[in-house]
Amino acid sequence: MHQFLRQSFLYSLILILAVSCKTYKLTDVKPVSSSEKMVENLYFSSGEDYVYKCQMDIYKNHVSGILIIKKLNETTHRVALTSDFGNKLIDFEVSENDFKLNYVLPDLDKKIVINFLKNDFQQLLKRKYPVNESFENENAKIYLSKIENKSYYLFFSKENSLLKQIIYTKNNKEKIDFTFDAKKHIFADSLNLQHKDFKINIKLVQITETE
Repeated sequence: MHQFLRQSFLYSLILILAVSCKTYKLTDVKPVSSSEKMVENLYFSSGEDYVYKCQMDIYKNHVSGILIIKKLNETTHRVALTSDFGNKLIDFEVSENDFKLNYVLPDLDKKIVINFLKNDFQQLLKRKYPVNESFENENAKIYLSKIENKSYYLFFSKENSLLKQIIYTKNNKEKIDFTFDAKKHIFADSLNLQHKDFKINIKLVQITETE
């Protein structure tokens, strides 16, 4: 009974947070004409392994380790998280429309955790975005991509044309802010994934060959 009440409270809290998140609007931008019909996130498009130091903060829980992202084919990536000592924590395959869980540590085997990781990495690893509208501000060219009830705002630096940020919204509510730091268009040196309606944050920092 106690477990049921605790779960009911958790789901009620999630519902309240989801309803209360704010409508997202661009500010200090101007609409511009553009010949771009499609833009891409190429940071995970290489066949080489992407290896990062990873820190996840999920409410009061902190998980750290090594995250490896590997492109299996044009639609699917494999994602594995290990502890700093090499113990596997979770291993899954994800594409825009599919998700296959290969392994999860029993302590992490909770439906809400799996669903968050599924959604987060489906959004992060999404590659192609049809362009509906274009904008710009002082520092970036901004492309709006609308897909059903989801919208994506992609910010490309005017200085080097690299993707700097993706704002993901659903039903006009801001859900996730992806912020990238990169020197090459196929590899992000660091990534910060921040939920706007939950206390969840994921930070990735590239592990260099000299480390």
